[in-house]
Amino acid sequence: MASQDWFDKDFYATLGVAKDVSDADLKKTYRKLARKYHPDSNQGDTAAEAKFKEISEAYAVLSDKEQREEYDQLRAMGSGARFTAGGQGAGGFEDVFSMFGQGRGGGARFDQAGDFDDFFTMFDRGGASGGFGTGRFGQTSGGFRGYGGPTRGADVMARTTLDFATAAGGETISLQGEDGKPFKVKIPAGVADGQKIRLRGRGRPSTDGGENGDIVVQVSVRPHPVFVRDGLNIRLTVPVTFTEAVLGATIEVPTLGGETVKLRVAPGTPSGRVLRVKGRGIKTQKGTGDLLAEVQVAVPTHLDDAAREALEAFQALEPKENPRADLMAKARV
Repeated sequence: MASQDWFDKDFYATLGVAKDVSDADLKKTYRKLARKYHPDSNQGDTAAEAKFKEISEAYAVLSDKEQREEYDQLRAMGSGARFTAGGQGAGGFEDVFSMFGQGRGGGARFDQAGDFDDFFTMFDRGGASGGFGTGRFGQTSGGFRGYGGPTRGADVMARTTLDFATAAGGETISLQGEDGKPFKVKIPAGVADGQKIRLRGRGRPSTDGGENGDIVVQVSVRPHPVFVRDGLNIRLTVPVTFTEAVLGATIEVPTLGGETVKLRVAPGTPSGRVLRVKGRGIKTQKGTGDLLAEVQVAVPTHLDDAAREALEAFQALEPKENPRADLMAKARV
């Protein structure tokens, strides 16, 4: 645009916002109006198309900091300003150029058609003489038929449920998006329950030349009967016998990969003690966790006569200490 329109059009009124509207509120208002009047939603409605052009044009100027400042300065001259050759007072070309430091001499006049062409070139192309600084007045910024910024394509949502081992090790799987189209996605090692995987640019295409949307895959992980994830660590509970806990022992415990590792249970190990196996947890690009084995002393539920007699003999010989004495003392504090 390179005409009286810059003086006559009120872009703030077009969008229905105040002159001091924030960038966030401006964007919010524009998006709401754009959805309402977008030609794709109003097929054959020329009035809606015209309105969409108006709001897109207004937003293209007001959303750009430099253009908005220049527009506000230009509007401050008043709606009575006119592009008239030989103007003498406020409203002539002299006012425009004196405002932006581009005057061609105190008595300059634009009496020839060539002068008008030069002036308008400054609006449309940012001309050699500098024009209004940015040289972007009247330029479009994409979008529907060149009006407004191009809109991004919609995201396609998908869900998948993985078993614990697959989530830990990663795998390439085939899925079907909500739009019914199949696609493959590489599940990275160590993906967590509830995590979202975003495939950039593989969603729906833009309707006006913008970038494609994404495919967003939400992952659910089935619980494992033995292992529990704790950050990058993997936890499990390991039962040991009473005698193993008292006398000490070397035991085998499973790992997520199916192999077993040996752990040393020290004599006098109580329930709840955690034994650590380095590097056998979740492996990701950010690091590798450990396997944490929590000891649980298994109490026998069935004893034959010989075992019972032996245990009773031990009871008679064990130290006469009350293991709950410290607990009772702390409770009385």
